[in-house]
Amino acid sequence: MWEKLLSKKRYYNADEIVEDKNEEYYRSSFHKDYDRIIFSNAFRRLSKKTQVHPLSKNDHVHNRLTHSLEVASVGRSLGLKAGEFLNKKYPQIKIDPYDVAYIIQTACLAHDIGNPPFGHAGEEVIKEWFETHKEEEFLNGLSQNELEDFMHIDGNAQSFRVVTQIENNLFRGGMNLTFATLGALVKYPHASSHCKNIGKSKFNYFQSEESFFQLLFNEIGLLKADGTYKRHPLSYLMEASDDICYGLLDLQDALELNIIALRDMQNIFTLICTKEEVEKIYSNTEYSDTKKVSKLVAISIHNLAMHTMEVFEENFDAIMSDDQPRDLIELFTKEEYKNAIKEAKRLASAKIFNEKRKIELELGAYNIIETLLDNLMHAAYEFYKKGDDSKLSFRYKRALELMGENRPKKTKSLYNMYQRVIDYIVGMTDNHAKYVAHQLNGMGY
Repeated sequence: MWEKLLSKKRYYNADEIVEDKNEEYYRSSFHKDYDRIIFSNAFRRLSKKTQVHPLSKNDHVHNRLTHSLEVASVGRSLGLKAGEFLNKKYPQIKIDPYDVAYIIQTACLAHDIGNPPFGHAGEEVIKEWFETHKEEEFLNGLSQNELEDFMHIDGNAQSFRVVTQIENNLFRGGMNLTFATLGALVKYPHASSHCKNIGKSKFNYFQSEESFFQLLFNEIGLLKADGTYKRHPLSYLMEASDDICYGLLDLQDALELNIIALRDMQNIFTLICTKEEVEKIYSNTEYSDTKKVSKLVAISIHNLAMHTMEVFEENFDAIMSDDQPRDLIELFTKEEYKNAIKEAKRLASAKIFNEKRKIELELGAYNIIETLLDNLMHAAYEFYKKGDDSKLSFRYKRALELMGENRPKKTKSLYNMYQRVIDYIVGMTDNHAKYVAHQLNGMGY
């Protein structure tokens, strides 16, 4: 089983699936995966994408790139411990703990690579736009499943598309990552059509990636008896790394922006750290509030990560079964840790996500993405109907030219054309989305 779960195969096309055997002692197949993410344009653009606070002028506030790097750091530590655990459990396979560490670290790096500008607000705008227009003529040519891909647009599915289709080798395997790393990246092994069953827009592949997804998950042995798919066990550690980081670091950013005060977080830290540690750091007059929080966040992340590994090992058989748990956080046995995470979420909901400046910027983001969709989607539809650049209106012809290499090809389906529009918009940084929307509105002079 674990020979498949740690597969070094790479996909180039349906006729070229090759196991990576070209390894040096200093650079394994999984090390190469990490490098491919780090050196990609898609990853670099995360430095100008919102984590929580759009267009922040404070350089200490997290963006998608710094968040991903921090999540990957936690993931690497969890991966090393998981590798040691697996090596003892399966001595006949000789699992290298550093291979497991690189797999999880790389999956962590890539987990947000498909997120749109302006964070989850950007995602919501796209979903709402398609919901609003779903009865209009230009969307009638889509199948129900294709339409639901857009109505439930999810950064997880777009991340999978970016690394398997878009980045580096367009529609030729993307980054050509190993099957092990791709498996560990997937949290929701189902299509958008499943969203109505679970009541939320969480899925991991679009219709366009369905055949490859099935090939991948069949290859690494994650097909369940009922024909559905289960999660790669290492994806639980990737997800936990993300959950641990954003829950605490969102609060750190809020303190930096004076949205919350030091006293607001004291109970959260007391639940995760010892009361003595918290009081000692809080009472140190040589530390600024920012430094106090940084030190307590570091201790908290360590404690939560260690407990995560305990929970992973204790529930390993369930994680390997067809009846998998939802996530590791829900399995925490330390109630104080569970309560701390709940308290952090409550504080974020009450004071951070509804902060006035954040609301103002997200409303601005709504108008920006709506402008992009209004222009580019209708331009793509006109191109699909007329099939020739020379027959397009001047406005839509120029709008498509803005898309550069992302512009739709006339030989493709309407669904594929619309996907290329979404690829273009989702790939934008906050600043570039703002710039292009202003150009389209005639405000870019």
